[in-house]
Amino acid sequence: MVLCWIWTCLVLASVSFGCLGGRLGIVSAAALEGASASLELCLGICGAVCLWSGVMEVMRRSGLASLLSKLLKPALTLLFPSAGKDEEALEALSQNASANLLGLGNAATPAGIRAAVRLKYLTGKSSSSAGDELCRLVVLNSASIQLIPTTVCAIRAAAGAEAPFDILPAVWLTSLISVSAGLAAAYIFARLGKACKRP
Repeated sequence: MVLCWIWTCLVLASVSFGCLGGRLGIVSAAALEGASASLELCLGICGAVCLWSGVMEVMRRSGLASLLSKLLKPALTLLFPSAGKDEEALEALSQNASANLLGLGNAATPAGIRAAVRLKYLTGKSSSSAGDELCRLVVLNSASIQLIPTTVCAIRAAAGAEAPFDILPAVWLTSLISVSAGLAAAYIFARLGKACKRP
């Protein structure tokens, strides 16, 4: 809601200053050019997301996704002990992590929501609070390790980058650091929360 007001104020300000400066034609041309560029960018991203979503579906049907899920199972069981005892939660977590590894944020969201609902059910927390495992899931989704950052590379390709995938080493390093820092913070705050609750 706040963003709507911000964008409205920016548009009104640019039109007002365009009128006052006698450059309303330039403002209109810039608006049309920006709309055209945004459409080209969206189509470029859409094509890449469709491609990688198709790859994810091929992986799922061929059994590669389940193999990747099995490879991720030990790490996920360590991070989410209650999910390790529940096949449905573990499957949703595995699908979410697999999609995030491939940089498919849109494909990861439904599995993440299923995993969150299942974790909430397993921990038995009231609706007003989130358990430690649910907080770790949010951290992993927010700062996920990406082997192939498809969305970012699609934006770079649509913007005219000659080698859109040359950012891979930087993405691997930064995503690994961000996930490590996020998980460390989640564990520290969980321990602090438990310590504060003790009489």
